[in-house]
Amino acid sequence: MTTFDDLLHRELLIGGTGPGDDTVQFSKVLAGVLGAKLKIIAGYPGGNDVVLAMERGELQGRCGWSYSSVKAAHPDWLAQKKIAILVQFGLAKHPELPDVPLVTDLATTEDQRKLLKFVFARQVMGRPYLAPPGLAPSTVAALRRAFTDTMADKEFLADAERSKLEITPVSGERIQELVTELYRTPPELTKRLADMLK
Repeated sequence: MTTFDDLLHRELLIGGTGPGDDTVQFSKVLAGVLGAKLKIIAGYPGGNDVVLAMERGELQGRCGWSYSSVKAAHPDWLAQKKIAILVQFGLAKHPELPDVPLVTDLATTEDQRKLLKFVFARQVMGRPYLAPPGLAPSTVAALRRAFTDTMADKEFLADAERSKLEITPVSGERIQELVTELYRTPPELTKRLADMLK
């Protein structure tokens, strides 16, 4: 398979870990919202075990694997085109993957777009930092400024590069806007999503 459209016509055997893991949940969302033909073999102990099963030919793919992880662990797979990336999960394309469709761009209805955004917006958030409610606005501003300054610090970025970590910070203001928007998702859609993930 070389394109997402192939998933609408041919079944792909993919590995998963547990019911609450991205490898299973993202697969169910692609099948339930967009009609992707995915056969999930769940129960692998972890993501690395799914990758080993792919190498052994037991599986044809994996759903929900960060591009930065693939680059760090298997750069040769990308260079030698041993794998095809069919879709990007998130709300913006990775600059190195301009020709790989964004999952929300595959929606053909507004409800599909809202469902996909609700699920994949968390990719934007990554690993958010939280503070307790009721903080003074000046404290919130100082924390956000410290985060932003750290993300631009040359030593921090050099250390991240040595560790092959991709740094793509998102401001606290943007995360707050996104969370507020997601809480406005109609209840009938979140109910549909919950049923899909059972």
